[in-house]
Amino acid sequence: MVWLLTKLGRHATQVLFVGVFIGLALPSLASLFRPLLAPAVIILLFAALLRVNWAAMAAYFRQPGVTGLLTIWLLLVSPILTWLLLDFFPIPESLSAAVVLMAAAPPILGSASIAMILGLDGALVVVGALLATLLTPLTVPPLALQLLGIQLDIGLGAFMGRLGLVVAIAFAGALIVRRFISPEALAARAQLLDGIVVTVMLIFAIAIMAGVTDAIFERPETVALWTVAAFVANPVLQLLGIAAFSWLGLRKALSIGLLSGNCNMGLLLAALPAEKDADVLLFFAIAQLPMYMLPVLMVPFYRRLLNRNTNTTQNLG
Repeated sequence: MVWLLTKLGRHATQVLFVGVFIGLALPSLASLFRPLLAPAVIILLFAALLRVNWAAMAAYFRQPGVTGLLTIWLLLVSPILTWLLLDFFPIPESLSAAVVLMAAAPPILGSASIAMILGLDGALVVVGALLATLLTPLTVPPLALQLLGIQLDIGLGAFMGRLGLVVAIAFAGALIVRRFISPEALAARAQLLDGIVVTVMLIFAIAIMAGVTDAIFERPETVALWTVAAFVANPVLQLLGIAAFSWLGLRKALSIGLLSGNCNMGLLLAALPAEKDADVLLFFAIAQLPMYMLPVLMVPFYRRLLNRNTNTTQNLG
């Protein structure tokens, strides 16, 4: 099992790329994996906390200016800017609502592990994802109501309590492991941890693809348009994040871009009203495709860009 997980971690981006097609090809697995979604969230954050540099993470928490601006960008500026931009395009109302809700959602907790696989700033991504996730109940309901006219049923105390429990369990588990295993030993097992993350993210991919396969055959035109929209929205949100925080330097800007485009729409599923257009839910599922497929395509680009930036910085120095 350890060998298999290490192998998966060594080829993490390629496995994630293939994983979404497993969910499409085997939709019956969705019902089997769905009960695993809650513990999967904890495992993703736990694995990311084992890999990330805690000193670097603590340093970001001591920079309220940067973390505050990042949180405001993710939860307020990004969805409002998306809403304004979509007004220029003649797209279905349900698709527009889905894309705005996507931008309003916090980053996926697994983005920290993806960031480290890509060579980005995992500590910054962990801090940004955690803060945005915990503050989501305060921002998403009023934004959804004001921008889209959608009344979201998110109980503030209960929702924040559940999110806080997830974070507390993951942090406690990571803290216990770190007391017995040195950072050097954890670094040596980076590919094993990546393999665990890949396995958990595959569970997500398979579970959330329920219904998409049927929709492909029943409404191929809608699925095609939603897919194009997802593959446009994700990189555009990333580019906006990169541009907004370019003043922090290339590596940090790319990390914030990753946060901006890879959004945790799963958190909103339970909050959407029962009568909400099913096409919004369909987009939430299809939007997983770029999150799982783009990293493998972007690895060479990130490596060349970061290496070039490092060489340029060294030459200037």
